[in-house]
Amino acid sequence: MPTLSPQRSWLASLAIYFRAPVITILFLGFSAGLPFLLVFSTLSAWLRSDGVEVAAIGFFSWIGILYSIKIFWAPVVDRLPLPILTRRLGQRRGWMIIAQLTIALGLIGLAGIDPIGNLGFVAAMALLVAFGSATQDIAIDAYRIESADDDLQAAMASMYIVGYRGGLLAAGAGALYIAASASWSVAYLTMAALVSVGLITVLVRPEPKRRTLSTQLIQEPRVRAFLRLSRGRPAWLRRIGAWSIGAIVCPFTDFFTRFGTKALWILLFIAVFRISDLAMASMANPLYIDLGFSLGTIASVTNIFGIAMSITGGLLGGLLVARYGIGPMLVIGALAATLTNLLFSALALAGEVLPMLVLTIVGDNLANGLASAVFLAFLSSLTSRAYTATQYALFSSLMTLPGKFLSGFGGLVVGDEQHYALFFLIATLLGLPAILLAVWINRDRQLTPRPAASVVG
Repeated sequence: MPTLSPQRSWLASLAIYFRAPVITILFLGFSAGLPFLLVFSTLSAWLRSDGVEVAAIGFFSWIGILYSIKIFWAPVVDRLPLPILTRRLGQRRGWMIIAQLTIALGLIGLAGIDPIGNLGFVAAMALLVAFGSATQDIAIDAYRIESADDDLQAAMASMYIVGYRGGLLAAGAGALYIAASASWSVAYLTMAALVSVGLITVLVRPEPKRRTLSTQLIQEPRVRAFLRLSRGRPAWLRRIGAWSIGAIVCPFTDFFTRFGTKALWILLFIAVFRISDLAMASMANPLYIDLGFSLGTIASVTNIFGIAMSITGGLLGGLLVARYGIGPMLVIGALAATLTNLLFSALALAGEVLPMLVLTIVGDNLANGLASAVFLAFLSSLTSRAYTATQYALFSSLMTLPGKFLSGFGGLVVGDEQHYALFFLIATLLGLPAILLAVWINRDRQLTPRPAASVVG
């Protein structure tokens, strides 16, 4: 008689990576990662190589704010149907197509610009790419969550990270190589062509099953109450009111209704989970340079070891969650992401020692790859299938804002005296609340259900 095993076997856990929805996310992750560097470091390299002043280039970093405020238009992407596209492709795929075409249009626009004397137009095209990219992120996150059950979400998150890193590699090292051998225009046209990876994926894969908008709205108690109280008012006003309540109000009330007072602690945990590694990020490259490492050495180590370990950590995180569940791995991820900051303190004290640099890059990227995959799976498990885009956009915005804000003060802590060891120790201490909250969340079966048992003979 078959018995239930408390957890999957290693083989069953590994087999998850070969399922069609998981492989799909690999290509959509590439599509999500591709535009990011093209409006940040790669664009900065182009502008500087063409002689644009550093002060002007600095203002382009503000483009990144679009990624942190996408919550403001996430309800539109979540609920507003697109003419023709939504009927033919579905809500998620329709919005992804629009976002990808926007990205491609912006990249083609950038490819045809001479930055000297046209910085305003460059900024406009970069904003177009960033807006399309942030919109695509909203749609892809919703598609990822809706395409598979909760037990696949860790593997989906891991594969997304692998694809995303591939997109970053193409837009970073790939674009720089093409620019060096041909021109910046050719590089950006090539990147525009690579948008087709996402377009083809969207066209060949199906739309995830979800309730129709009218069905979702009519099942909302708050929408029904509004329609009852607004009887006799113009039909168009009732439709707009019902849509607004369902798209904007209900995603937030749903979250607090499901989790009650725990919701505030969950949001706090989301805000602090990555605060340690994000807060220290701004001072990593200055540390390497001030220690005396060459730019070539930094680039080689961070690309070869950093990207490889980030991908390895992401895949490992998904595998471990599939076998042991989200809760225990949240604790491991929080510990790893926090304590590896001490490697940077050790590097600061050791000086220009290449093996120590390699160890630091390996440890930091392996830990962050693992922690990111686990955390994305956790956020996906919190998201209601009725409000995937809006709720996940809220979580992802909250996840990055505190750390990015604190990161701006890193230079003040390091100072002219180069107190790098002290700075990274402080960054480590910032991660302690995340560890404590991860332990609490691990003990709550409502927040971290254990993996489904596998049937063995």
